[in-house]
Amino acid sequence: MSIPSTIFAEEEKKSKEIEVKSSILMCMDTGDIISEENAYEHMSPASVTKIMSILLIMEAIDSGKISLDDMVAASENAVSKGGSQIWLEVGEQMSVNDLLKAVIISSANDACTLLSEYVAGSASGFVDMMNAKVKELGLKDSNFENCTGLDDDVTNHYSCAYDLAVIAKEVMKYDLVKKYSTVWLDSLRGGETELNNTNKLVNTYNGITGLKTGTTSNAGFCLCATAERDGMSLVSVVLGADTSEDRFNKTTELLDFGFANYKISKITLDDTQITSVKIENGRIKKLIPLSNNTGNILVNKSAGEFEYEYKIKKFVKAPVKKGDILGEVLVMCENEQVASVELVAGQSVKTIDFSYIFKQLLMNI
Repeated sequence: MSIPSTIFAEEEKKSKEIEVKSSILMCMDTGDIISEENAYEHMSPASVTKIMSILLIMEAIDSGKISLDDMVAASENAVSKGGSQIWLEVGEQMSVNDLLKAVIISSANDACTLLSEYVAGSASGFVDMMNAKVKELGLKDSNFENCTGLDDDVTNHYSCAYDLAVIAKEVMKYDLVKKYSTVWLDSLRGGETELNNTNKLVNTYNGITGLKTGTTSNAGFCLCATAERDGMSLVSVVLGADTSEDRFNKTTELLDFGFANYKISKITLDDTQITSVKIENGRIKKLIPLSNNTGNILVNKSAGEFEYEYKIKKFVKAPVKKGDILGEVLVMCENEQVASVELVAGQSVKTIDFSYIFKQLLMNI
């Protein structure tokens, strides 16, 4: 299914009241960009870096490489990290679950470093994994030098609003992340260490699901926030705000705009309109094309009902390969194409040849 980028051209709105260096608003359900400002500019992401770290940690848990119940001994390297922390002591044992909770809720640098070492064997090995994941996701404007976002001694550590939104989209597929990113207050060590969420929108914004703040003198005030309402999930990224209030206010403005003006609509095809395609010289005489019969599309709330135009080939010549395009369905809204759905062959069809004809004759004798 493809969606033309021009669909949002008339609806894009950029704030002039709150100045930030870079921002983006993206629909997590479809990947569509609703609004952006300098979204591909290389910026210091501060602790928003940790959403990539969290993604790799969750993948390690999901694959069985590590377990939430594993106990990990704190290293000197992890303990030495400044900034936000849970004050680990060298040799102290803590579960992966508690360390992860500390990273997501309180942005603990020592916990994040310790988990990175546990997942990859070393902090540098984890950084290699981070940058490999950047390439795997097809991102072009990110390079990481550590797992925390501390930027006092880095030379080439950067990301951009668009890349961070894509990473957040992947992170929020994990229910455990949502479970912890929506917690306002928690504790570790039997209540001795308090965890306070650095994202104050958790307490104030309707539908908030996460995700991560970041602040350094180089980066300014940053926030990657996710929220869900009425079956639609949005992610906003704000980088380089002048104050903490600015990042929260800008984020609120972006999310409010998205929820006020857009909705998710479902594409549903009529199977009775999908006619068979004749296969010339094929061992099978006809095929009924297959499609992904449902899909989600982001549209303006004022948009009318969808109309469908079925364009299916009457015939094709063998051989046909599974997945070959046999037609498409145009999804129209108010005389504008808003999406298209491919109709494809569900199986391969070989050409009739002499050996096939001979076998058929023998079977019929």
